[in-house]
Amino acid sequence: MKSVAQKLDIISIRNQFPILHQEVNGKPLVYFDNAATTQKPQAVIDALVKYYSTDNANIHRAAHTLAARSTDMFEDTRKTIQTFINAKEAEECIFTKGVTESINLVAQTWGRKFLQAGDEVIITTMEHHSNIVPWQMICEEKGAILKVIPINEAGELLMDEYDKMLSSKTKMVACVWVSNTLGTINPVKEIIQKAHALGAKVLLDGAQACSHLAVNVQDLDCDFLAVSSHKLYGPTGVGVLYGKRELLDAIPPYQGGGEMIKEVSFEKTTYNEIPYKFEAGTPNIGDIIAFKYALDFVNEIGKENIAIHENTLLKHCVEGLEQINKSTNQQIIQLVGTAKQKVSVQSFVINGMHHFDAGMMLDAKGIAVRTGHHCTQPLMNRLGLDGTIRASFSVYNTLEEVDVFLEAVQRLVLLTAKYTK
Repeated sequence: MKSVAQKLDIISIRNQFPILHQEVNGKPLVYFDNAATTQKPQAVIDALVKYYSTDNANIHRAAHTLAARSTDMFEDTRKTIQTFINAKEAEECIFTKGVTESINLVAQTWGRKFLQAGDEVIITTMEHHSNIVPWQMICEEKGAILKVIPINEAGELLMDEYDKMLSSKTKMVACVWVSNTLGTINPVKEIIQKAHALGAKVLLDGAQACSHLAVNVQDLDCDFLAVSSHKLYGPTGVGVLYGKRELLDAIPPYQGGGEMIKEVSFEKTTYNEIPYKFEAGTPNIGDIIAFKYALDFVNEIGKENIAIHENTLLKHCVEGLEQINKSTNQQIIQLVGTAKQKVSVQSFVINGMHHFDAGMMLDAKGIAVRTGHHCTQPLMNRLGLDGTIRASFSVYNTLEEVDVFLEAVQRLVLLTAKYTK
């Protein structure tokens, strides 16, 4: 792993990503939709091709060479993610198809076993739909109550309000670590400590956090953490649910089928040990194997180095957007999400221009951003918006790309100003 604060060779890093070297609508691609999904380095692509070219076999179920090789590589990824998040045991890392399935697994197993009528589950205003809907479903089924921590205008949690919500009725706090819409980094360690003081469990949605922040589940003391591969330079269709062993042992399987069993008869089935108890059926073997190479890519560069570069891009972008407002003597650009602690995600709106129109016009310049509600409709309602333009940066992006983006936004602002006078 490279040393902290080492100056990165961004050109060398970019050269590992074949998708970046193309034109879109006759312009060099500027990919600023990293909060939706990050691009994949050649090592990940090669690992996937190699698996299907030379090793393809089902795992854990045969003695032949291809199966043994596939099994070893599959379990190597589990060991790598264990180290990546500092889990106590590799067996505490369950492979899923993504963060959404990881959260649903907890809601439908832990929630079904432990939630009772009148119990309370706490989430936040900035949750992605994948950390809202599963809790709504299980609360409705069990007669539990869903409570929501409010935010201030900057997009920061009102922790005093969280304190007021906590009680002996609180059984689960399900909290996004980093907002995909605002970039806000939530004070999850404090949230966990306060929940644990009252005997509640905590699940963290780590979809955005794990690609930007150092992760140490033992230090955080979270009970569950949901991890996404495709936001960590890995393949789609792969996720990880970390859970403390005692909790994973205590909850029932999520699905029935092969692999998750010890013995099956028509009278009774006994279940396998973790992690296999939660991995019914043939998993996404090739993509899970390739995920290891994405984690290796991040480890080689170093999370600290990635964060320094991404924060530089974010600062340059924010300053540029603010300068556009100054140059027009109008507050046409409204920044959405101005928390003191945030990652390299910046949402904004251009007053007088629909976010979708802005996204289409930026795409015409080869610039890929996300527009819409970003699967956070309740957050949009709180902010009084129907959507935003979201630029999100990764380690392979450059200051020059940010300048191209800012120039394009300035043209949109001038166009809006011309027709709204």
